[in-house]
Amino acid sequence: MSVIMVRNLKRDYETSLGIIKRDKKIINAIRDISFEVERGEIFGLLGPNGAGKTSTIKILTTLLAPTSGQAVVLGHNCFGEEKELRRKINFIFGGERSLYWRLSAYDNLSYFCDLYHVPERVKKDRIEKLLDMVGLGDKAQYKVETFSKGMKQRLQIARGLVNDPEVLFLDEPTIGLDPVGAKTLRKIIKQLSSEGKTILLTTHYMQEADELCDRIAIINKGKLFALNTSEKLKENIDSSVIEVEIHTLKEDTLLRLNNIEHVTGVDVIPNDVGYKLKIDCRNPRKIMSLINDQLSENNVKSILMREATLEDVYLKIIGGDYSA
Repeated sequence: MSVIMVRNLKRDYETSLGIIKRDKKIINAIRDISFEVERGEIFGLLGPNGAGKTSTIKILTTLLAPTSGQAVVLGHNCFGEEKELRRKINFIFGGERSLYWRLSAYDNLSYFCDLYHVPERVKKDRIEKLLDMVGLGDKAQYKVETFSKGMKQRLQIARGLVNDPEVLFLDEPTIGLDPVGAKTLRKIIKQLSSEGKTILLTTHYMQEADELCDRIAIINKGKLFALNTSEKLKENIDSSVIEVEIHTLKEDTLLRLNNIEHVTGVDVIPNDVGYKLKIDCRNPRKIMSLINDQLSENNVKSILMREATLEDVYLKIIGGDYSA
């Protein structure tokens, strides 16, 4: 059953140009996107900065009105039925916002419980359970200003659950966290999903999206370019990747590599030792010897063959070289 339904959604902004600001320009933040999210699903919304991710989430969380189209969450229109919807959802930003640093962890959650009219008979037990769930049970009376970034972000997860929402929106929840903190947060997200919460998240970390998301939508410039499971998206790329570290790059090397049958593209990335070549190809084992021959004059440091990753899919989509 779909708990989020988006149909032909559009959102335009009007901006002024020049010092006098007489000229107006329309910015198309979201251009006719449609998707659905099933109950209990972790749904990833990926895209570069300015792709329309945050505008989409703001519409779904009733913070922004659409220009046209339809956005429905839990059977309620996001624009027009805000009061009915807001008590059933919650929204968590990445970073360190949405907390009061001079209050204790317990008092923060108590305040947000009051905003959501959580009954007093329920509040104390719920706060204690939430703090234990995010590993802050022993820090309940500590002021938030003494917390690390990871602790603050875990407390934000607890804050987003005070009203026991059916749908949780997470906007880059692990941004700025160290690997241990990010791993802990991903574990919490998986636990919430296993308990039946529907989660829509945005992230710039492809490995995180690959690990967490049941399905992934990739948008760019306000348009939806791909929507599927991570595995299906990688299948559609229909290629493997050969990564080569070289010290020097001869002038005609790229032309010769691109002329090899089954090579579908070559990206060049400068690095400290020279260059890294990312060669997209089919039948990599069959053409490995040909690639070695063409690189014989480039002082090869290392060569590695691997299957395509979600990051490869993402880069092809953002670069416009992808067909689903």
